[in-house]
Amino acid sequence: MLRVATEIARRAGALLLDGFERRHTLELKSAYEVVTEMDRASESLIVTAISRAFPDHAIVAEEGSGIEQDSPFLWVIDPLDGTNNYAHAFPFFAVSIALLEQGALRLGIVFDPLRDELFVAERDSGAWCNNRRLHVSATPSLAASLVSTGFPYDYAASTENNAAQFDRVQARTQGVRRAGAAALDLAYVAAGRLDAHWELRLKPWDSAAGALLIQEAGGRLSDWHGNAWDPWNDRLIASNGHIHNELIAALAAP
Repeated sequence: MLRVATEIARRAGALLLDGFERRHTLELKSAYEVVTEMDRASESLIVTAISRAFPDHAIVAEEGSGIEQDSPFLWVIDPLDGTNNYAHAFPFFAVSIALLEQGALRLGIVFDPLRDELFVAERDSGAWCNNRRLHVSATPSLAASLVSTGFPYDYAASTENNAAQFDRVQARTQGVRRAGAAALDLAYVAAGRLDAHWELRLKPWDSAAGALLIQEAGGRLSDWHGNAWDPWNDRLIASNGHIHNELIAALAAP
């Protein structure tokens, strides 16, 4: 399954790479969220390929073309994480594919076609980028850390928008990055390029693959209160473990 899924991720990435920096058709799928024809093309490729390879597996995909059926295996797909970036030719986007078995994360793949970086994790088998073993950073304190976050699409219309938390964490760290593709942010935590990522209003396709990368790279996951996290929990803290409790406290501070 891992071999097939990585091949599919690479094919979808090649499709996105071929369309990068071209003019795209933008549609609003809600009052604030955009989708392009490339999101749909990538999703069609992935869902079709997975359903052919594993016809008895269920699929959840961001743009709605998944397959509902009773199965212990569930694929969770973001065909283009970072749609806004892609639509504006900002070079930070990825394909994200995860597999859950009986509700537990089993495989996670995040593919960045621009940098040809394939991040892969398999439960109890480690996390890798292009055959290089990944480990979270050893940064010991929040004050010494570089972290990332994201904002909900309806930032301007909602008071639950992460602005106050951003301000508090920015003041307690070496900096906060907001690059606009949660799957890649999480992959960067697994690779030790970032020390933590936190976000709210996440969907399973945003976080599932990257979360397994972090677990297998030795990091820690929780909700904003330090409780157990799963892909259907929309508030995530992912870190190297060393700074986790400090980040929880910073997010909770008045």
